Amino acid sequence: MNLSHPVFLVVCALFYAQSAMAAQWRFAHKLDIQTRYDARTDKEHRIQYRLRYYPQIALNENWSMHSFVVTGDDFSSSHNTVHSGQNQYLYPRRLFMRYTTRWGKTELGVIPTYKGRVSSTGLSKDGWIEGLRQVVSVNKNHAFEMVVGKLDNQSPNRALQLASSVDYIELEYSATISRNASYEISIERMTGGNFIRSEYRYAWRPDGEIFFEWIQRLDEARSKAVVGISGESVLWGKEVCYHAYYSHVDEELGLRAELTEDFLGYGHGISAEASSALLLGENSEWFVRIDAVNGVGRLLAGIKYSL
Repeated sequence: MNLSHPVFLVVCALFYAQSAMAAQWRFAHKLDIQTRYDARTDKEHRIQYRLRYYPQIALNENWSMHSFVVTGDDFSSSHNTVHSGQNQYLYPRRLFMRYTTRWGKTELGVIPTYKGRVSSTGLSKDGWIEGLRQVVSVNKNHAFEMVVGKLDNQSPNRALQLASSVDYIELEYSATISRNASYEISIERMTGGNFIRSEYRYAWRPDGEIFFEWIQRLDEARSKAVVGISGESVLWGKEVCYHAYYSHVDEELGLRAELTEDFLGYGHGISAEASSALLLGENSEWFVRIDAVNGVGRLLAGIKYSL
């Protein structure tokens, strides 16, 4: 494992916080382990694994410190490949303070790319932004979000370096408009372009929803569109989660498209995924995913376990 980043020492200190400050602070952590088979029509098949570690310290009821340590050597990927002949990477990608009240939250440092759900048009959940996030909840149905920081740094081994400039700005409004419907709309400045992003979700039944997402580049006539369905069903007596969508991505979106979750290619694409619990217990599950984008096919199948 490549643990050469000096700031990793800061993250390691979180392991000892529970015993050192048990009287005042509360230490919590979570570890996700995944292994998968990745078969693509344009590359050699491979076996991969992923470790995601989430340590945090609650200083009091409002203040907390968070980190994120994960395998992988790319902004949008957190997998290492077995027998690849490359270093088996492991880097801290986030380290930030969070202040939470009933009116919202403030995050400062190397923060996550998301405040809640990760959308198909949102930046990868394995990524990071060096900056500030402010979320203001007007009430339970309406919220505003502002993020200011630096995104133009996609190497995990440099994720915790201090930002010297600002190249990322996001202003977002989200609302729940009925028992079944919600939407988001945001204006973004990132990856050298200006964008508007919108998302609409409708729960057509208690355990299922349809969604529509759109990104439009404002300085060029280029866009990404997504329409899909997700939810839960019962198969052979077991609860199965499913997620499927169609997308079209214009190539000129560039990094704004490539830094999103599970990017495979430009053009027309479809994706379908299913997962369910294993007999090992509720903390383990199997998953299968099929993607087809612009002539490239991909099959992912594996298991994951949470501690």
